[in-house]
Amino acid sequence: MDDIPLPYDHCFRTSAGCCTERFCCRLCKNRVVFRLAEYIDYLQRLHFRGVVFLHKPVNKTTYIALLRGINVSGSNLIKMPVLQTLFEAAGCEAVKTYMQSGNVVFTHQTLTCQDLVGKIMNMIRNELEMNVPVLVMKRSELLEIRQNNPFLHGRNEEVSQLHVTFLSEKPDPEKWEKMDPGKYLPDELVLADQVIYLFCPSGYGKTKLHNNFFESKLKVTATTRNWKTILALADGFQD
Repeated sequence: MDDIPLPYDHCFRTSAGCCTERFCCRLCKNRVVFRLAEYIDYLQRLHFRGVVFLHKPVNKTTYIALLRGINVSGSNLIKMPVLQTLFEAAGCEAVKTYMQSGNVVFTHQTLTCQDLVGKIMNMIRNELEMNVPVLVMKRSELLEIRQNNPFLHGRNEEVSQLHVTFLSEKPDPEKWEKMDPGKYLPDELVLADQVIYLFCPSGYGKTKLHNNFFESKLKVTATTRNWKTILALADGFQD
């Protein structure tokens, strides 16, 4: 009982003179005596209604999670409702999935991107017995990625030919320097921190610049999304 807060000092009395809540009002003469279980239920209902009664509102950060290699050629099959449930079980809120390729938008108020990666991967491993690489970034970072696409500054390339490869960490400069971009023309690639912008005029399906290529050359985890998906995730899609 010591960690259960006392009824709040605000009255939810209507114009008719009746308090609309059973437990929160100290001012109404007809306040009832409540049981602990009933009061816990009352607190939960207030929480879901968005009423702040114990502390100031906490700003929650919006994150984007990208799963590598699910629902591809019959491998690592995960239904989106199941994926949403797993994220919620990991403590994520406002969870939304986009397409079937493992794109998730959610909020969290405490964990870092790296902590979220470990928590989500462990949840998938324990519940589904799958080892699925996961990359997590803040939505603000994705907005910067959208803003800084070099193939959309001073150029007017077809959106369907643009892709972004996300890396689990910034690649070793020596390994990157060994890659000669001229070898892959007409495909073009530009490294910016932990992402690689791709321009594939013949289509991503025909390029050599795929995830396995970058993972082999740079020794990092890589997962790629087309520009349409980038825009949808950055703008806050409606599933």
